Amino acid sequence: MNNSSPFAREGYPFIAYSVGLTALLTVAGTRISTGLYVPAALSLVLTLFVLYFFRNPERVTPSDATAVIAPADGVVIVAEQVPETPLGVEALKISIFMSVFSVHVNRAPFDGTVIDTFHHAGKFFDARDGRASCENERNGIVLEVAGGIRIAFVQIAGLVARRIISYPLVGDILVRGARYGLIRFGSRVDVYLPVGVVPLVKPGDKTVAGETVLARMC
Repeated sequence: MNNSSPFAREGYPFIAYSVGLTALLTVAGTRISTGLYVPAALSLVLTLFVLYFFRNPERVTPSDATAVIAPADGVVIVAEQVPETPLGVEALKISIFMSVFSVHVNRAPFDGTVIDTFHHAGKFFDARDGRASCENERNGIVLEVAGGIRIAFVQIAGLVARRIISYPLVGDILVRGARYGLIRFGSRVDVYLPVGVVPLVKPGDKTVAGETVLARMC
């Protein structure tokens, strides 16, 4: 998915529709009735929001090969050891909440080979709710990194988000910082790292996908 366009390709249909509607209403306001300028203005505001939401900025990923990189823009809401994880063992869990104003393109947190992917249909609790990790709709990837170590990262739908997009397949090789998916309209991403890895972020810290270092693998 490593598309370098200024806008995520998943947003192209929304951008085309909103731009087309704005143009149509503007022309209609000119030729039919000036009263149509009001909905044209509202449509323009919607178009600007759609462009803002699907923005796809370039990021500079740190060169440190041990750095685990944030997969999402947002705010850290969890950074703790948890017993139940997609890895099947206790792990360090770091959760990032994405608001509707965050960049929603997700990036691979580490180099490695995809050895498993999974999708669970579920509920749509607020992504900040503790139940979201295990009860909301979610899509996850298990990555095998150097030394046979496994990590996992999970995209989680939220109260508003209803569409999770993830491109990697089993056997794919991911590169830290590379774009791999997107969640539409507010959500959360959980990262699971081996016990013993020390988090370098804490709840309340802001993250930048592809740039912020969450932890370092020993």
